[in-house]
Amino acid sequence: MTRAEILSRIKMAEEEAKATVTAAIETKSRKISDAMAQSREIIRMAEEEARLSADSEIIEAKKLIKGEREKIVHKGVSDALEIKNKAKKNIEKATQFILTEFERTADA
Repeated sequence: MTRAEILSRIKMAEEEAKATVTAAIETKSRKISDAMAQSREIIRMAEEEARLSADSEIIEAKKLIKGEREKIVHKGVSDALEIKNKAKKNIEKATQFILTEFERTADA
């Protein structure tokens, strides 16, 4: 093999090595880009899932609050009716008491 052939082969080997390195760099860059895209998609999906979960929890909490509110309102109405009925029962006693006190005062 002549010196020119040896140099030519070395040059070809260097070009092949450069091409291999360039291809490897391109492959690495593409894999990094794909991984970044996948990570963004995973994050987007996780955020969406978290939002849906939070919305679901809020809906459940609102239902619970509504039920508790209805119980409280119902108890308040029931208590008010009970007090009203007791007051109605005492009207005649109160009227009689006032009348008796008035008559006592008028006779004095």
